[in-house]
Amino acid sequence: MHLRYLFLLIGVLSGIPGVLRADNDSSNFYKPRIEGTVRAKYEYNTSLDAHRFEVRNARFSVLGALNKITSYKAEIDLSDEGVTRMLDAFLRIKPRSWLSLVIGQQKVPFSTDNLRSPHQLFFANRSFIGKQLTALRDVGATIEFINKYKLPLVFSVGLYNGTGLYNQKTWRKSHELSYVGRLEMKPGTNWNISMNVNSIKPTNLRMNLFNAGFYTDQKNWHFESEYYQKVYQDSSCAPTHGFFAFIGYRINMKENWIIRSISPVFRYDLMTKNIRYDDSGKMKIDQERWRLTGGLTVSLEKPFRNDIRINYERYFYHAGVVNQDNKLVLEFVVRF
Repeated sequence: MHLRYLFLLIGVLSGIPGVLRADNDSSNFYKPRIEGTVRAKYEYNTSLDAHRFEVRNARFSVLGALNKITSYKAEIDLSDEGVTRMLDAFLRIKPRSWLSLVIGQQKVPFSTDNLRSPHQLFFANRSFIGKQLTALRDVGATIEFINKYKLPLVFSVGLYNGTGLYNQKTWRKSHELSYVGRLEMKPGTNWNISMNVNSIKPTNLRMNLFNAGFYTDQKNWHFESEYYQKVYQDSSCAPTHGFFAFIGYRINMKENWIIRSISPVFRYDLMTKNIRYDDSGKMKIDQERWRLTGGLTVSLEKPFRNDIRINYERYFYHAGVVNQDNKLVLEFVVRF
């Protein structure tokens, strides 16, 4: 059913340029653009001596413009670990180069790792901050203020239902909504610093999330780190903390080779005990854990982005918790 809706959407949007062409010579400006990401992987769980194949993502999106200030995006994942999900569905209104409004179903602007698309990841699996502690998508409105001079920065503020993507019929009081603020700065060449705050109330328990991070690219090196804290209402639970730091190095190959680059990567990340709620409102508890991840990313020749990620993840838990998570991951990624 979701696939039928996707094809119908593509068909409808493909007819828009013909309607607008009479009013504008630059008809390509309005022509819808189709993008996609496919991630297929093999995993060997060394803790259980077990194997599995998985389609982690099969995303397709349609993007385009309706006029000079209004654009749109609709994205569906046909296989998010075997489940079909509608992801982005929003309109963007940008009356000025420094101001835009996004309304609809979207990523909440919080944490750089959370905001990355799957094809932009440095590892086969996201950090704990990007997966267990944030993974934020919601329905609402985001306003962005952009400064490109002297100190380039983007300041985002947003207001959302706070109930996730699949509970959009529930009415919410003002004190039940979700609020977010993000400041992203570029103080120097190839430097990026971000500070984030998000307040959510998925049930009767309000949670306040704080995050700060940075990354820098220096020649072929990439350094990145983030810190996260979640504070629970009335100190009903101990705060949740998260942290990661990773390093990557890009080795460029000869131009006429099929392999364009090989990138060794290494990451350390941790999270303390975390309380969260799934799409149905059911409470989940994530145990405290640490992880070391090492591997290689092999990037093949263009025109499409085509990566092979080879990672090994080693988990660490407190005494008494059985570790069943150590695994070797071989992932193929295509972005078109």
